Amino acid sequence: MNDAARPICALTIAGSDSGGGAGIQADLKTFAAHGVHGLCAIAALTAQHTRGVTAVEVPSLAFLRAQIDACFDDFRIGAVKLGMLANAGVIHCVADALEQHRPPAVVLDPVMVATSGARLLEPEALHAMRSRLLRLATVVTPNLPEAEILLERPLRNTRDMREAGADAAARLGTALLLKGGHAQDEDGTVTDLLFSDGSTVEITHPRLPLEAHGTGCTLASAIAANLCRGLALDAACIAAADYVHAALQSGYRAGRSELVLLDHFGAAPR
Repeated sequence: MNDAARPICALTIAGSDSGGGAGIQADLKTFAAHGVHGLCAIAALTAQHTRGVTAVEVPSLAFLRAQIDACFDDFRIGAVKLGMLANAGVIHCVADALEQHRPPAVVLDPVMVATSGARLLEPEALHAMRSRLLRLATVVTPNLPEAEILLERPLRNTRDMREAGADAAARLGTALLLKGGHAQDEDGTVTDLLFSDGSTVEITHPRLPLEAHGTGCTLASAIAANLCRGLALDAACIAAADYVHAALQSGYRAGRSELVLLDHFGAAPR
């Protein structure tokens, strides 16, 4: 088959969630729901469920690189989604691979803060992310606790997000999608702000009264899938946010906790 006849694929480089709600599992479901063939390179293995993470195992860097190279060797990759990258060595390994293969788009979900508020990245890993990955990213998609670390300033509400975003995108050297799920606004909405090429796009949805798992992974992978489908970045981000909102609305509780998992296929674009 000639190259032009092969479908454009999306690659996720992230952690595996044994509970199926986030990470690689959420990414592959999202790609499939968008009609995009999904590839994966597992950067971490987690033992987890809806009540928490009980163990983490990081594969060797040689094996991680072998997974990435295998995907690029055989598939037309239109976008790469980056998720949980556990340490500086993993980040450098991924950056080396991306610099060699040069995918058309990279969506970076900077997984840096646990639900408890604890930092997941050590200082050297944060430095590696800043110095290696940000300059390779098409767009970076932090939630507010992660954005506070990246931007080194407090972000409490949508007004703070607006004030920080434009200058921050220029300073980071990439488009920035600030996710407003943690914002302390009291108007009953969630606003995400995309800062790109000097413009700002506001994406607003009603706030839903639930706690969910896998929304950040799903949003970033939906952006990657939409870029593979040929959407421009702003349209890809708007469509991805709509998809996450729809998947939350029809979400379900699979475990013993109250945590909601996303309904990927109920929310699939028609």
